[in-house]
Amino acid sequence: MLPVKTDFPAAFRALVTGEVAFIVIGGVAAMLHGVARTTYDVDVVYSRDRANLARLAQALAPHAPYLRGAPQGLPFVWDESTLRHGLNFTLETLVGDIDLLGEVPGGGSYRELFPHSETAMAFGFSCRVVRLEKLIQLKRAAGRPKDLEPIAELQALLEERQRGTP
Repeated sequence: MLPVKTDFPAAFRALVTGEVAFIVIGGVAAMLHGVARTTYDVDVVYSRDRANLARLAQALAPHAPYLRGAPQGLPFVWDESTLRHGLNFTLETLVGDIDLLGEVPGGGSYRELFPHSETAMAFGFSCRVVRLEKLIQLKRAAGRPKDLEPIAELQALLEERQRGTP
């Protein structure tokens, strides 16, 4: 599949209209909290209950999900069974890169992360996004250089909010 610039509204449309239970994390979550950062993919923690796996498989199927970085021609079937037998999927799709995480370091599963999320508008769609405090924890737990870089900016934003500064 050719690289595609992520069409964030289309990605969110697929997930939200497909009634997928998910929580936005990563760069998009940082942007939704007001951080001026560029991101190239959508990172979500998704519920692993059977009904949600079926909705997720159906919601993304029209967008031809394929394992990002896998050789072309590698047998890959996108369905509920694949989701049930896997956990984390880094996908390229016709609407861009989407990372589906069954669990995330520092946050756990969808059920564990849900109390640390809130409803927000993302690209015209209402969805759950991880709260700023937890996003900082997730970035620290990931420990990758690309995750550590925005922590200072996220922390400054959190401190401004705690002081009541807009």
